Amino acid sequence: MKCKVITNVIIFTVNEKDEIIKNGTVIIRDGKIEKVGKKEEIIIPQDADEIIDGGNQTALLPGLIDTHNHSSLMRGVVENQRMVEWLPVYDLEHRACVEEDAYHAARLCYLECLKNGTTTIMDMYRFMHRSAEAAGELGIRLHMAPYAADVPPYTFFDTTETNEALIRSHHMTQNGRIRVWMGLEDLFYCSEQMYKAAVRCRKEYGVGIHTHGCEQMEEEQTVRKRFGKSTIEVLEERGILGEHTLLAHCVWIGDEDIKKMAATGTSLAHCPTSAAKLGCGVARTPLMRREGVNVSIGSDGPIDNNGMDLFWEMKFGSLIQKATHCDALVFSAKEMLRMATINGARALNMEDEIGSIEAGKSADLILVDCARPNLQPVYWDGDDTNLLWNLVFSANGSNVDTVMVQGEILVKGGKAVRVSEREIIEMASRQGKDWMRRRKMHEKYITKPIG
Repeated sequence: MKCKVITNVIIFTVNEKDEIIKNGTVIIRDGKIEKVGKKEEIIIPQDADEIIDGGNQTALLPGLIDTHNHSSLMRGVVENQRMVEWLPVYDLEHRACVEEDAYHAARLCYLECLKNGTTTIMDMYRFMHRSAEAAGELGIRLHMAPYAADVPPYTFFDTTETNEALIRSHHMTQNGRIRVWMGLEDLFYCSEQMYKAAVRCRKEYGVGIHTHGCEQMEEEQTVRKRFGKSTIEVLEERGILGEHTLLAHCVWIGDEDIKKMAATGTSLAHCPTSAAKLGCGVARTPLMRREGVNVSIGSDGPIDNNGMDLFWEMKFGSLIQKATHCDALVFSAKEMLRMATINGARALNMEDEIGSIEAGKSADLILVDCARPNLQPVYWDGDDTNLLWNLVFSANGSNVDTVMVQGEILVKGGKAVRVSEREIIEMASRQGKDWMRRRKMHEKYITKPIG
């Protein structure tokens, strides 16, 4: 039985009481957390294979959870456009996409996420058996929701059949690190039959459903014009809402829609940076939280966001709401950290396995080096500390020193352990340039996505 010890660290448990342990120790055995507590209360086992000493200058956090991502080799190439014009240009990426593109995109994106302290990703992309291969190389935990659509002219995306085949071949593989969901693009890309098939597969295989919801104003206006209902009402009518469904975005959403999400237990993957960048607006997440919707955080990937640093996403997600509501009390550091950890776990139906530092859970953990200028000085007032605020509003992914999933160290000293970072970057650069060349060949297909 392998035993690892992390000691002399400041533990942000993110448990029900949001306990912070000033000088803590965690015992990890066979990939699971065995004990958590104050250093003086925990005896280090004699059979410990490895002892990590944080020197009282290191914070231990649950691994961050990105609940909506689109891996890609496109970054900084479709810029300064409103989403209604941006989306059809983005579709060119998928028209040109081949397996090797998807593989190298996944490797590059998962490497970036891992180095930034993200241990679990919900990725919606193409040829996702190759995404699983990339995740296996890096060791990251991956939830896969294939980009699926069947309404012309969007038939170049995945199908219900390929999604179902992926469930049969990959769900719960790699010691449970890989999990497959039913993926649906949106109401304009997917037929009613495709939604029904997703519901059937959810029941048959016990998997979740992941899709986009009312991201832009024009989209929601057109939904109401075409269907006579809001996006959320149509999704409810098609049986999509529920505890096993994760909706991304939901920027343009009414009061009654929020109540429907809360009542059905439907979770939200909130992507504040991409919504701001694409001019979609500001999601009504404070009201959603008050109504009882589980709000998690997604990056939306490199083409939508330009980066995948959930420390940044926590900060921006809070500040945009403070500014919008003219209320400095909206979304505290504690709330944002929960969104990036335990709320994300709940959104992925994994709250009993990950998302907090508690005995019995998987050791998906990150160590943040606090002996950096941007995180100092640190003060204590009893059990309370300004370090929580520093982590959410001052930290960035480069502060992450060590990352582990299921107790296995995947990043150490800020460097990936399992793979050659240089090789991943060089191969991704080469593949990306070729992809861009092929992408231009499809520009004649640009059409308006909605309306």
